Amino acid sequence: MLSRTADHLYWMARCTERAENLARLLDVTHQMSLVPQSVAAENQNWGAILALNSLEASFNDAYDEVNAENVLRFMVSDAKNPSSIYSCLRAARENAHAVRGTLTAETWESCNATWIELREQKFEQILSAGVGEFFDWVKLRSAVTRGVTFGTMLQDEALHFIRLGGLLERGDNTARILDVKYHVLRSNGDEGDEGTTDFYQWGALLRSLSAFEVYRKVYRDVITPARVAELLMLRMDLPRSLHACANGIVRVLDLISNSHSDETKRRAGMLHAHLHYARIEDVLAHGLHEYLTDFMDRIYDLGEGINRDFLIPAA
Repeated sequence: MLSRTADHLYWMARCTERAENLARLLDVTHQMSLVPQSVAAENQNWGAILALNSLEASFNDAYDEVNAENVLRFMVSDAKNPSSIYSCLRAARENAHAVRGTLTAETWESCNATWIELREQKFEQILSAGVGEFFDWVKLRSAVTRGVTFGTMLQDEALHFIRLGGLLERGDNTARILDVKYHVLRSNGDEGDEGTTDFYQWGALLRSLSAFEVYRKVYRDVITPARVAELLMLRMDLPRSLHACANGIVRVLDLISNSHSDETKRRAGMLHAHLHYARIEDVLAHGLHEYLTDFMDRIYDLGEGINRDFLIPAA
């Protein structure tokens, strides 16, 4: 496969997955804002989203104050923000259009229809209709596109690069969503608190990653931070866990490996082993934030390796 084609497929998947996970992150923060708290604490939660996506400077250039409406506008519909849901779905559509002949008709139509529908929605309409409903729509459209892609495309290299992009982005964003929660708990000084408010916070986090029912099935007990972290990080049978994403990345790299990719495969294997043999007690003892930061650094490094080994067109 031409590296340029692989690049478009890879980034089509990454941008679609990024939009979905951003919707999940914003949704859990919005749900947390409904819990009684001070205005300063609520704005701190919204500011954590900007910090984890390294967008503070860009936001401050465009807005005077960090609050719910401004952060939502910036992260949902601001065309000047390359990390907004609007920009991500636009980029996904542009990448899909560039390789339209490689995709099935259903995959292209799903991606294109998502962009057309989003383009017609103004932020004021989204806000008045309820941002929760909009986030559900983004998640649904991502699921539809993913479903028709894996349900209609030939299982060849094109599908492998789509899968690889989605897994890399999903792992990174699951870690970011977890880290937002950790950041808020540590900043508020209530880490380890298992009171009523904390219960709802962790429940909202699980729902944002479609893992609430799974938690109940696996643990059959009250929600605790340690078990939430274990489920979302170390369970290989949960599709959005860090372990599951790392396992999938290793498998896909085995399928598309070339003469230049041995080092990238080795690093992917090391990341997978790091999660496969980890124990949640050790992770928490070392520090959840530090562990997640290390994971995100490794995912970034893998992305650089994949870009170098497969995606940059030869000169």
